[in-house]
Amino acid sequence: MSDAPAPEASSRGLDAVAVRSALRRLAREAEPPWLHREVARRMAERLAIIRLRPATLIDWWGWLGAGGELLDEAYPQAQRIVVEPDEALRLRSEAANHRPWWSARRWQSPVPRVITEGDPLPASAQFVWANMMLHAVADPPALFARWQHSLDVDGFVMFSCLGPGTLRELRALHERLGWGAATPTFVDMHDLGDMLVHAGFADPVMDQEVITLQWRDAESLLAELRSLGANASPRRHAGLRTPRWRARLLSELNALADAQGRISMSFEVAYGHAFRAAPRARVSDVTSVPLDDMRALIRGRNDKPVR
Repeated sequence: MSDAPAPEASSRGLDAVAVRSALRRLAREAEPPWLHREVARRMAERLAIIRLRPATLIDWWGWLGAGGELLDEAYPQAQRIVVEPDEALRLRSEAANHRPWWSARRWQSPVPRVITEGDPLPASAQFVWANMMLHAVADPPALFARWQHSLDVDGFVMFSCLGPGTLRELRALHERLGWGAATPTFVDMHDLGDMLVHAGFADPVMDQEVITLQWRDAESLLAELRSLGANASPRRHAGLRTPRWRARLLSELNALADAQGRISMSFEVAYGHAFRAAPRARVSDVTSVPLDDMRALIRGRNDKPVR
């Protein structure tokens, strides 16, 4: 496996080629990562605080996010639109969401619609769900703006992603040995909150937790990390790693084991949710307001938001 950085790197510190390569590989896995499924479960518990019952919801990067069944359970009457980052994951998601005619689920809720990021999004969804994918996006503000445009006024977004405390033990090891960056740069949750406000969202709520995972040996640890993606930092080591380097890595990781022989790694998970604010017209001699925004302003004055 090559660690060579590709020339296509984002300003946020992500190698876009490495991200796409990792996504294609993950599309061939038997199931989504365990950590994604666990975070989806924890995030779904937060849906109880939202009173709005969406008629249309967008499940962003749905297969890897592993939240489809949880969303169908929470909102059985909603039309779920699954947005995948590429064709391979679109096909995987379509297969996962297929409902044969004899399936009870086919008659209990609408069949999910699966599209890719390049396809048009619905203009009047009430909910965007994005589990454990934002850390793999080169331009979060642009994505927030797209979500905001797709939501009704008072529609909401809920997401989770990895934060700066993720794999701090592995990053310290790489830094100590001069091995280059072990991970890309993760965005702080406070910066994500500022991006939400700038994109037109209101009342953002951000919080985080640290999940500590343990493994019995270094081989198991590396296999788990590979199932989560890849090191897409453009500052990672340039060139192929050697068998001798890998043996040194295994030795260094095993040296981190505790008295019981378990190796621990930290994963900071940031959670966020926010509502789409009603558009505000700027005060000037002449103010131009798009027709859709004018309708939204009128609805906002006549109706109380339901949350």
